[in-house]
Amino acid sequence: MRQNRIEQMLRTIEQECALTGYATGRYALRPVVMEAMAGVPRDEFVPPELKHRAYDNGPLPIGEGQTISQPFIVALMTDLLEPRPNHTILEIGCGSGYQAAVLSSLVKQVISIEIIPHLATLASERLRRLGFDNVRVLTGDGYQGLPEQAPFDGIIVTAAASHVPVPLFEQLKPGGRLVIPVGLPYMHQELLVISKDLDGQRHTRSVLPVIFVPLTRKQDEIDKDNG
Repeated sequence: MRQNRIEQMLRTIEQECALTGYATGRYALRPVVMEAMAGVPRDEFVPPELKHRAYDNGPLPIGEGQTISQPFIVALMTDLLEPRPNHTILEIGCGSGYQAAVLSSLVKQVISIEIIPHLATLASERLRRLGFDNVRVLTGDGYQGLPEQAPFDGIIVTAAASHVPVPLFEQLKPGGRLVIPVGLPYMHQELLVISKDLDGQRHTRSVLPVIFVPLTRKQDEIDKDNG
């Protein structure tokens, strides 16, 4: 039953890619990304009462006002990040842990920051139970990234920021990519791919209009930035 639902999810992702390829530049995703999507039991990352909808191509609530993104967007963002087996990836917004789980089979290590302690604890326990041993979940304000472990080969943000956080771009390796939704809460958001060239210069490409929950921050960190 699960396998049938996974196969249907993959077909839907392929159809979405074909429809949006004119904008994304991805009429098909890399086979390794599709294999990663197929290898993660999405029903383990949603609340029990929503397991019957786990493989639908839409976002689902996971509690605390947060959501698990639709499979197509997870797959697309993963592909746009262009992860490699030797990469260390920083994720901002762990949520249920699903995006981190998808990335785990594609890279050396995923470090995921979640600002809501309850979600961070649940995600960490879930990832460990399911055997995603190269994912580490930290609790904190992801806007600031993780400077003590930078630079990163890639950074992925799973909630919409009002602007591109400067600390995240600074923590990218030359040649690295930042994939992030940017815009107003629940409206006028764009999925951006920001690359840092070998000279440290920034290049930005808008991929698709999207809708994500807002990037949550701690008030004291906001005050510090505005300080």
